[in-house]
Amino acid sequence: MDAARLRAIIFDFNGVIADDETTHFLTFQQALQEDGLALTKEDYYAAYLGMDERNCADALLKSETGVSDRTRLQNILDRKAALFRDYTSTHRPLLFPGVVEFVKRAGQRYRLAIASGGRREQIDFALRETPIEKDFAVIASAEDTVIGKPDPAIYELALKLVNSVGPKPSLIKAEECLAIEDSLAGICSVVAAGMKVVALSTTYQAEQLTDAHLVIPTLEGIQLDRLEALFK
Repeated sequence: MDAARLRAIIFDFNGVIADDETTHFLTFQQALQEDGLALTKEDYYAAYLGMDERNCADALLKSETGVSDRTRLQNILDRKAALFRDYTSTHRPLLFPGVVEFVKRAGQRYRLAIASGGRREQIDFALRETPIEKDFAVIASAEDTVIGKPDPAIYELALKLVNSVGPKPSLIKAEECLAIEDSLAGICSVVAAGMKVVALSTTYQAEQLTDAHLVIPTLEGIQLDRLEALFK
């Protein structure tokens, strides 16, 4: 059997493309606090970062009350989205250095997609009027799955969508995909989906990301041949 080759790259968004993890945390923390729930920075980065906000808030509610409360959960998520929208309307999220150049080079060889636990409106806003606004074949976001990372559903959906659009001489398989992540939950999601994963140490220390197939500090200057070598 021939060895798998790299045919698609699927990007997480926050902490990989957009430098806005801190804004997400602070607005989420405020929304939770207004509802009477506490989330420390230490707990967020230790247990929840990379998880779908819906799952994170639901876990916090269950730990407090022992049950899920859909109405309360939705109120928290809507409030967080409003806070994030208000802040970013005057503080536009920046793209990480090297992202534009990497995406442009990678798009010449592979299909590109986004698989994020963030809302679609937030992703679209961050990409709007940037050089890579139109470079992703598909975007899978929080609204598209029932459960978020570390479950593999978001990456499985992204691959399904990639295979449903554009030219496809043969279906791309999971083992032909590389994901780029920055969180522990994200890495677990990719591995469970049967894909290779490169971790960026933009959020966690490199020594915390050892479950990834490759750990690098940034996409700036990374050579595509180095990524393809993961499939040999």
